[in-house]
Amino acid sequence: MAPQDAAGLFDAQDVGANEQQLRDLAAEVLGEVSFRDGGCRATGLEVEFTDVEHLEFDL
Repeated sequence: MAPQDAAGLFDAQDVGANEQQLRDLAAEVLGEVSFRDGGCRATGLEVEFTDVEHLEFDL
């Protein structure tokens, strides 16, 4: 995950995003960088976190 993407998660948290919103944002970012490669492959792929117990990001 690029630093600006992680920063976006922290920004969302700072402005009061709830757990579901943070999960959705993290899934979107990870889907983009891990599977869709900036739109070069797997277009239309939907990524969803389910049953997440713990997810931690640190800069």
